[in-house]
Amino acid sequence: MEPLRILQIFTILNRGGAEMNIMNYYRNIDRDRIQFDFLVHRPEEGVFEKEIIELGGRIFRLPPINPLKLREYKNDVKKFFEDHPDYQIIHGQLSELGVFIYEEAKKRRIPVIIAHAHNSKMDWDIKAPFRIWWKNRMKTSVTTYFACGTDAAQWLVGHKLAGRAYTMTNAISVDKFKYNPPIRKKIRDDLQSGDSINIINVARFDKQKNHLFLLEVFAELLKLSANYHLYLVGDGDLKPDIRDKIKQLGISAQVTLLGIREDIEELLQAMDLFCFPSLYEGLGVAFIEAQASGIRCVISDGVPKEAILVEDNVKVIPLKKSAADWAAEIKEFSVYDRKDVSEVIKAKGYDIVENARSLERKYLELLQKNS
Repeated sequence: MEPLRILQIFTILNRGGAEMNIMNYYRNIDRDRIQFDFLVHRPEEGVFEKEIIELGGRIFRLPPINPLKLREYKNDVKKFFEDHPDYQIIHGQLSELGVFIYEEAKKRRIPVIIAHAHNSKMDWDIKAPFRIWWKNRMKTSVTTYFACGTDAAQWLVGHKLAGRAYTMTNAISVDKFKYNPPIRKKIRDDLQSGDSINIINVARFDKQKNHLFLLEVFAELLKLSANYHLYLVGDGDLKPDIRDKIKQLGISAQVTLLGIREDIEELLQAMDLFCFPSLYEGLGVAFIEAQASGIRCVISDGVPKEAILVEDNVKVIPLKKSAADWAAEIKEFSVYDRKDVSEVIKAKGYDIVENARSLERKYLELLQKNS
């Protein structure tokens, strides 16, 4: 018997939070029962594409969504469904940007059309007015809402509908991230860390993630103690600005840009503190992973409280506070005895194995209900 194929809708299959989340589930679902295919909006190959093919998935492409070329885009969407008419479940990971796919799916009477909320706010750019309009417009086509948490659900569909959204937890393979002293020593040796206190941020280089403020905080921290090193994991459009800011602050020797990495679970072992000053977050896969590793985490008040799983290891600092205030609190918080907290993370419901089973059941339940 052929597995049920579900069409996952993305922009690009790189190491963003939504992409990492769905890949965690994809690796752990029963692929004899359920398979994922991916419809993406970029011509270039994403980092997960080879693995997807190896797992039995298929990858299709549409052009990027351009508000000035919507007629052409809608025609491309229509042609895609003409060529691939067999999907019964569409899982849109683009929030409201999937509106034209949802509308075409509804025309074709696809029984399950899911819009998934991953963020609690949005950036104000050229697409912002369109996105607000599309967010309301999509409600006539979507059959089900998924969200990573309460704040994200409320932002996408409003307070009234948010209670009906299915929470698809940003679950991880907890045992991969739990504190491992031998790995810590090895990776610190590889990084030539010495006895430095290592701070890490894992995020795409985007305005939402607030890297420029993080660098200001780190420069203030070095004024309090020279025994810190900052590692930035990720890539993105703001990379030139980040490089310029590092030079401007004179902290090049204490900041390392590691690029996109596939060994986050090992890198976290070598770290002492995770700093996440995001302007807003839906939940934050990287934050969940950092907590699972047992390191201390300093986050902004733009991160939802429901993402805090190990309370003793997390400090929330308001974004309105100055870089110097952040630095002082980080210095005080970065001295502690690290422990294995993996069982705490599992108890909070963030281990991927059981969550993957729950997602399988949810897909099948929705299909039975809406067919």
